[in-house]
Amino acid sequence: MTIQRALFSVSDKAGLVPFAQNLHDHGVELLSTGGTAKALREAGLPVIDVSEYTGAPELFEGRVKTLHPKVHGGLLFRRDDHGAQATDHDIPPIDLLVVNLYPFEATVAREDVPLEEAIEQIDIGGPALLRGASKNYRDVTVITDPADYDKVLEEMAANDGNTTLAFREALAIKVYQRTGEYDQAISNWLVTRSNKSVTINLPHAEDLRYGDNPHQKATLYGNFSDYFTKLQGKGLSYTNILDIESASALISEFEEPTVAILKHTNPCGVGSAEDLVSAWDKAFATDQQAPFGGVIVMNRPMTGALAEVVSKIFTDVIIAPGYEAEAMAIFSKKKNLRLMQMSDRVSECLDSPVIKSAPGGLMVMDNDSRALGIDTLLDNIKTKRQPTASEIDAMKFGWRIVKHVKSNAIVFTGSDRTLGIGAGQMSRVDSCRIAVWKAHEAGLSLDESIVASDALFPFADGLIAASDAGAKAAIQPGGSIRDEEVITAADERDMAMVFTGHRHFRH
Repeated sequence: MTIQRALFSVSDKAGLVPFAQNLHDHGVELLSTGGTAKALREAGLPVIDVSEYTGAPELFEGRVKTLHPKVHGGLLFRRDDHGAQATDHDIPPIDLLVVNLYPFEATVAREDVPLEEAIEQIDIGGPALLRGASKNYRDVTVITDPADYDKVLEEMAANDGNTTLAFREALAIKVYQRTGEYDQAISNWLVTRSNKSVTINLPHAEDLRYGDNPHQKATLYGNFSDYFTKLQGKGLSYTNILDIESASALISEFEEPTVAILKHTNPCGVGSAEDLVSAWDKAFATDQQAPFGGVIVMNRPMTGALAEVVSKIFTDVIIAPGYEAEAMAIFSKKKNLRLMQMSDRVSECLDSPVIKSAPGGLMVMDNDSRALGIDTLLDNIKTKRQPTASEIDAMKFGWRIVKHVKSNAIVFTGSDRTLGIGAGQMSRVDSCRIAVWKAHEAGLSLDESIVASDALFPFADGLIAASDAGAKAAIQPGGSIRDEEVITAADERDMAMVFTGHRHFRH
């Protein structure tokens, strides 16, 4: 049988009108609710309100709209053996259901969303409709993703106004995945508020080449491909995924054209400039040895000019929001080089909670997704000397980078480039000494630089080492019992120092 009647109830109205128009042109009767009916009617399409169709009004500010036997019965009755009963009770078939759910995930992603607002974004009728139609996929076509509109139209065109059983089954499976994710998102958000148990249910994405080492198997779950697309190169490994995550999180801190080079998730050089080649020159100058086999990331499309430069270096992964044709032609000669294109939606996944294994379970933590304290530097100057405008710019630059360096982290920078980076040492003064040594190895002067520390200076020795190396200003969280000792050491060396009030440990 052809599709004769369709029910629409969508929050995401992308592509809605053209799809409904096409159905109408094929003689499909359109039923709808609330705002969806309004949108269709304003487009000039004839639409029957569900309340008119069922003879039951919408109730309780729209909380009850489609919970009616005429709606659910029209979706659920089996056409081959329930037809007589459906006729007796005046329940016509609904052959196509188009529903996407209230934007609960987007609502609770906002900071400090009120509980009452989140509760109102829990969809009740939508999941019930989707599950009912999917259960009866033998007879009903169900759509929850606007990306499937054209596929349904193509199916109808090829099958005399209907869809195939295999196609309907695939859509039904997609619906159950979506409703499962939706319920899980609601559950996780509510239990996070009360510190109860949490459930994780992620689709299999791909088997990775290996884990930390070739003898360790690794698997990727979730929706990684929604945010990153591999354009060429070998398969991804566990460490590649970690590097891609770290690189994209770092580069998202910058609006101006910026290039960063990372190795083992740590930045070893970052530069900003008016063009990518100049930004690369600054980043590469910080450390010309560590980038071998590393990761390069940028926040502008990869140009042919930059591709020409970086192609001379052995690189494991390159990440960019796009690639010029000239760049792709250059890199095509390096078949094993992994070219990753990141979506402009990548910020969505960077704010996701951090999940780590723990003995017997998991730990879940809020993401440290922005450089806290950067907007109040002028209010938290702790030294006699005020920082200059250029020092403030350099502090902001360094503070955005040091939060992406493994603790204990020390970063020397100018206003648009890194100069020396010390990462992952057991004492902060050792990280400082390593950063100074790396700068000297690279032939870079630290005179007039700033030093950024991801956590407080527990003693004055780290600050003194930075000053002896040439740093004229420091940015750190503060909060040590020896803060006054550290401030005195800065004053004695005519350094400017600000406290951010926020630590950015990274383990």
